[in-house]
Amino acid sequence: MTTPQVKASAHAGADSDESRVAAFLAGHPDFFDRHAELLSGLRLQHARGDASTVSLVERQVEVLRERTRDIEAKLCALVDNGRANDVLATKMHRLATRLIAARDTAARFAAIEMSLREDFAAREFVLVLTRAASGGAPAARYVRHVAADDAGLKSFESLFAAAKPRCGRVRDGQREFLFPSASITVGSVALVPLALAGTPALLAIASPDVDHFNPSMSTDFLARIGDMIATALDGPQGSGG
Repeated sequence: MTTPQVKASAHAGADSDESRVAAFLAGHPDFFDRHAELLSGLRLQHARGDASTVSLVERQVEVLRERTRDIEAKLCALVDNGRANDVLATKMHRLATRLIAARDTAARFAAIEMSLREDFAAREFVLVLTRAASGGAPAARYVRHVAADDAGLKSFESLFAAAKPRCGRVRDGQREFLFPSASITVGSVALVPLALAGTPALLAIASPDVDHFNPSMSTDFLARIGDMIATALDGPQGSGG
């Protein structure tokens, strides 16, 4: 057997021995209770990676501290997410209240615009309606009336087929269709499909931040906003006055 083969065989044997020792200790966590004298001779390299050593107990304390920091970080993230959800729920409640208080179609459109601007701080958004579903809609900057076969609207067919919101960047043609004279540079967009009068409609909210509306974000709240808007504008009272 050559020298490299001998070294490889010795290394493999050492790995096997270490695995058996690790398995034994994992299956006998009380081993050092019965052999406490061994603890005094165990030394571990410091977690900093330098040449200093620490006792087993010190290393265990250090590991527990690291785990505690990880748990605290996860807990803080959960708390932050909970607070953010509470804020969103409050904003959605205000939107619902405004829509319920609106007595005619014009008031409902005004409530949608006010909520998106004031509650959700949306600087640029558009509500695209087909002419079949736009009866009673006011002439507002954020409301667009298009034909059902409009090529720009048809570019969102996959969105309507999925019937759920989508976030991220949009194609140049879609951006020009939605925001031909935007007051901001459109970095990312939230697209919320709506079903009004049996025809597709669309709420699009733009952000100058390319990462603000990103494909990985949850769209549950956007879907609920879309449901509230569609419910308010669809039906007997939504299309009349």
